[in-house]
Amino acid sequence: MEEQVAFYVARGQEPSLPPPRSEVGLPATLRKNLFATPLDSVITVALGLFAAWAAWNLIEWGLLRAVFTGADREACLLPGGGEIGACWAFVNAKLGQFIYGRYPLDERWRVDLAFLLLVLLTIPLAIPRAPYKRLNALLLGIAFPVVALVLLTGGEIGVSGGWVAFLFTLAAFVSAAFAGGSSGARPALLKAAMGLAAVSLLVLLIAAAIRSGRFDLLGFEFSTLSLLAFLLALASVAASLFAGRTGGESSAGAGRVLMPPLVTAVLVAALSVDFGLQPVPTNLWGGLLVTLVVALTGIAASLPLGILLALGRRSHLPAVRLFSIIFIEFWRGVPLITVLFMSAFMIPLFLPDGVSFNQLLRALIGVAIFSAAYMAEVIRGGLQAIPKGQYEGAQALGLSYWQMMRLVIMPQAIKLVIPGIVNTFIGLFKDTSLVYIIGLADLLGTVRRGFSDPNWITPSTAATGLIFAAFVYWLFCFGMSRYSMFMERRLETGHKR
Repeated sequence: MEEQVAFYVARGQEPSLPPPRSEVGLPATLRKNLFATPLDSVITVALGLFAAWAAWNLIEWGLLRAVFTGADREACLLPGGGEIGACWAFVNAKLGQFIYGRYPLDERWRVDLAFLLLVLLTIPLAIPRAPYKRLNALLLGIAFPVVALVLLTGGEIGVSGGWVAFLFTLAAFVSAAFAGGSSGARPALLKAAMGLAAVSLLVLLIAAAIRSGRFDLLGFEFSTLSLLAFLLALASVAASLFAGRTGGESSAGAGRVLMPPLVTAVLVAALSVDFGLQPVPTNLWGGLLVTLVVALTGIAASLPLGILLALGRRSHLPAVRLFSIIFIEFWRGVPLITVLFMSAFMIPLFLPDGVSFNQLLRALIGVAIFSAAYMAEVIRGGLQAIPKGQYEGAQALGLSYWQMMRLVIMPQAIKLVIPGIVNTFIGLFKDTSLVYIIGLADLLGTVRRGFSDPNWITPSTAATGLIFAAFVYWLFCFGMSRYSMFMERRLETGHKR
């Protein structure tokens, strides 16, 4: 009996058997995924035939019967009146206009240089292992906008005193927020800094309705009220600096508080200095240039504004919470076309005396405000997903509210909502085509204007131009989507089951 038992018991590791041939290889994969049931087989064959038919027609129209070169519409017309494919000669002839708009030919090197700087600063920042991330971020977020603005406009814009007061008032608010994130900052001085910045903004609003005398200071023409607002903004920055220094703030923290006014001073100086460049007004901009300017400005402005609005909506202060709720719900309930019209015609009514915004800048403000309202809800969803224990743990460590948000809560919340953030960015990039409604020639608007050129009116011109524009939009949106998926995998935000 013992010998029979020993006969059926393995005395060593048996080699693993190969899987059945019906379970591996290409035939097995096709059977499992495409032909598992009769219904799956019918659907697969039907969709496959449709895809093959669509792909063949697209290849035939876009490549086999297409015209790639030509001087005018005659190249895309057959003598007998037959149909040809895509008229890529139209895109080739208008490509410069699609990219630069009516930007002067001799000055287009400035646009190319701005694009090159953007790529050179963006690629290292997007690569996780690239060194000097902080320096790269400072160059891209602070230095590049100033350099690009000077390159594209030519500088020497002639900034008025009202503009200077307005920019320094915004910088005062940012400095007060940075000072609030320092450890041991004195609350009384912080309240004074925020109060002075709020009064400065109120004075600027009053200056928009009341005209006063003129004064020259530092080469800028101020009105009486705008000069008062400028001085109040400087006093607010000083209060923010002292609030951090008296609370034991380090020199690095003090530099962070002084960063907004210093950047504003550099921006004002850069816009006022003559760099020897030919001025190019924004009404000559167009094509991909306008699309990227509107999209990048909206993306760069919507994220920080959305974070502030999301924090404001969760604030325990009734006034702050009510303001944030009203702001978010109002702008989310208004179509973007309406926002663009409002920004084009109503913003000048609220500006101080001596401050004027051109059409492009008004569109940028409207797009930024509109996208910030949607971004705020995305960020708020991430904040609500953070467990309460994270807040309690940060408070137990003695962190202030701003330190807790900056170091503990916000990094986790943003990581959780990367898909929502990128989805908002993609929607914003595509919505830039709506600026054509208010007279700005973006990429799609410039392509549509090319349809009216009598030298290129053919039956296939419109379809070719629209497909070209669609491909450019798809290329940028697909790139953002793939990069977000890469960041999700790297940060391990997904939960596989």
